[in-house]
Amino acid sequence: MVEIGGMPILWHIMKIYSHFGFHDFVICLGYKGYVIKEYFANYFLHTSDVTLHLAENRMEVHRKNAEPWRVTLVDTGETTQTGGRVQRILPYVQDDPFFALTYGDGVANIDLAAQVEFHRAHGRKATVAAVRPAARFGAMRLDGDHVINFAEKPESDGGWINGGFFLVSPSVGELITSDQTVWEREPMEALVRAGELRAYYHRGFWHPMDTVRERQFLEEEWARGSAPWRVW
Repeated sequence: MVEIGGMPILWHIMKIYSHFGFHDFVICLGYKGYVIKEYFANYFLHTSDVTLHLAENRMEVHRKNAEPWRVTLVDTGETTQTGGRVQRILPYVQDDPFFALTYGDGVANIDLAAQVEFHRAHGRKATVAAVRPAARFGAMRLDGDHVINFAEKPESDGGWINGGFFLVSPSVGELITSDQTVWEREPMEALVRAGELRAYYHRGFWHPMDTVRERQFLEEEWARGSAPWRVW
């Protein structure tokens, strides 16, 4: 619920998905999950002009800014690990051939339509977006004590990492044994061993919001009107 441009980062992530036709959301709630419940229960109050008729206990909504979303809020436990949270929301996605899965702390200008096409084409159980994050510090190439190249915060330090933005079959639930299962460990490792995990290479913008510094960067990008993840 940390805000960028006055809106929770969760809203920004959902707007990315909505731009590509994903309008049905299931949100895994944990610590202070009631805050997210209250936000969506009072979405008009947060986003629209309203008149409150106190004597009638009624709210009149003006200039509606509602999204075309259906939002299911599931209490998945405060101490439940990532895999356990996935397992707990499976009843809400069992009828789908696959569903999108992501974290609540990162944004990107990923082409989700292309990722879906890629996932359908390879026919495996799971797809993960592979990203190359920007380096945190300046990089130097050295020959002894002679600096032969310097780049202030180059585009990447090299390796591809898990950028979230998964597409997975509900059958991955078979790989999750308990609330304490970590999605990024046993289930993903099992998918790798079975040849059921494919990487969709996202070479565009991707940025997490794990620190105050990262939140400040995203806020500044939004304020300048140059937020790359604003694909809508």
